[in-house]
Amino acid sequence: MSKLAITDEFLQEIELLQILVKNNVAGMFGGNHKSKSYGSSCEFADLREYIPGDDITKIDWNAYARFEKLYTKLYLDERRLHTRIYIDASRSMEFGKAHKAEQALKIAATLAYLSIGEMDKVSIYAIHGDQTEEIIENMSGKEAYLSNIGKLNEIEFTGDSRLSDAILPLSGVGYGDGLSVIISDFLTDSDYEAAIDYLAGKRRHVLCVQVLSKEETNPKSRGKMHFFDSENLTRAYRKNITREIIQAYKKAVEYATGRIRDYCAARGADYLLVSDEESAGEIFFGKLANMEVVK
Repeated sequence: MSKLAITDEFLQEIELLQILVKNNVAGMFGGNHKSKSYGSSCEFADLREYIPGDDITKIDWNAYARFEKLYTKLYLDERRLHTRIYIDASRSMEFGKAHKAEQALKIAATLAYLSIGEMDKVSIYAIHGDQTEEIIENMSGKEAYLSNIGKLNEIEFTGDSRLSDAILPLSGVGYGDGLSVIISDFLTDSDYEAAIDYLAGKRRHVLCVQVLSKEETNPKSRGKMHFFDSENLTRAYRKNITREIIQAYKKAVEYATGRIRDYCAARGADYLLVSDEESAGEIFFGKLANMEVVK
């Protein structure tokens, strides 16, 4: 990608975005989240009967006086969540004017910034073929963000990507400790459903962001054309492009977007369709606000 996606100007834009959000973000974000597990924070959650071996300092003696039974106090565990972002780095993400790849990087950088602002940890990965490349690992704090986020500009978009083949072998995806984001065009014959199932099975909050270019959603090609599969140049398509073919193509795109949208809904995951021309404000104050991700 010849044009840098993450620039000083863009970082100023998302810093302003976070100020406008004013930390009022929904359940996807927040290092200060109260988890549903019990731990050692100061916020009381519940009582349960004492079991030999429990910490005797947590016995509720007032409850004993009332019920003549020993009860242990349970507290909410305040835990740092971990946002993990997976970027489809296939060549198809540079289709058209390459704004699609740029948009993917900007969405990743913005989500990372919002997470960092809420004291979460952030890791970002690029998917090439069936491999997951670690770009940024366990980033925490604004200083670390500013020092590391420029690494996204170094991602090369080439070859293909097989999301499930890349994500399923990963062992360190975390269990119930935050948000997993997959950013892709999802225009592929390969399996991505298993990756969504795997992450959802780990009780992670899953968000799939589908990024499409203007050329993909509203093609203007007409006449005799010769197309190549951007991820497999041995596959070609030569045809006289008519209005009927354009209509059939648009139905195919509708099917592809409907497929990933419906699959996410069935698995309790969130889905967002984004154009490569939309601004961060339109995405995060428009679409994500309507989804109640950002309020």
